[in-house]
Amino acid sequence: MKFRTLRRHFRESFKSLGRNGWMTFASVSAVTVTLLLVGVFVAIMLNLNKIADDLEHDVEMKVYVELAADEASTKALEEQIMETPGVSEVIYSTRDDELDQMIRDFGEDLKLYEQSNPLREAFYVKATDPQQTAKVARTIDEYPNTYEVVYGEGKVEKLFDFLNFGRNAGLILILALLFTAMFLISNTIRITIVARKTEIGIMKLVGATNSFVRIPFVLEGIWMGILGSIIPILAVVFGYLKFYDYAEPRLRGEMIQILAPIPFLYIVTGILFFMGVFIGIWGSFMSVRKFLKI
Repeated sequence: MKFRTLRRHFRESFKSLGRNGWMTFASVSAVTVTLLLVGVFVAIMLNLNKIADDLEHDVEMKVYVELAADEASTKALEEQIMETPGVSEVIYSTRDDELDQMIRDFGEDLKLYEQSNPLREAFYVKATDPQQTAKVARTIDEYPNTYEVVYGEGKVEKLFDFLNFGRNAGLILILALLFTAMFLISNTIRITIVARKTEIGIMKLVGATNSFVRIPFVLEGIWMGILGSIIPILAVVFGYLKFYDYAEPRLRGEMIQILAPIPFLYIVTGILFFMGVFIGIWGSFMSVRKFLKI
């Protein structure tokens, strides 16, 4: 494409934005509101995914060893657990370690059991894929010298189901908002094209190609998408920085952590910008296509 032709397309796209000022404003406003909601939901979903991943990786199995197992049998069980497909980490805990942990959890009164410790040796096991914890636990439970495998049966499955539901629901909601924005831009540009239908018809009759007619409208959609992404990007960036400054000191040292601003905000900014551009291109392209069949 010649530079002069390209310059003409850019000029026409900017002129069209000015000629249809109110419709442009309505479309940009719709995209702004939609992308602002998308930005907020993306920020929430990415943080929820991090929290979900943290919770998932904190899920572990506790394998109790038979009281009758000697040192060699316990070592053999440890090796067997480590060789189990899907196991990522195995930590051995002696009976004394278990008692010390109970004293820390439940108080000094339990020190009276130090002379006759009734607890069992145990292994703390983590699965490579936390959602396969139940499957790995059933496998380990069949091994010799395994007394019991505890992993929060029932509760763990419900936790994973809830986390997966939250992820899927958030993704569906974001996609619905994107389609809403694309529909609004598509309708706006369709109205512009209807008003210029005669002009498009003449251009086609004198030999203008489909791409020659289409490009200014696609560019117009891109400008709308970019303009509509500016306020959401600024709002999400400054809003998240304020939220992080408030929440991070209060969550420091806790199990639940939120994403650091860098590179998180770069990712969200890129997502919103490219969403705006994609919405504009798709909405324009779909609107113009119908009117090129002349």
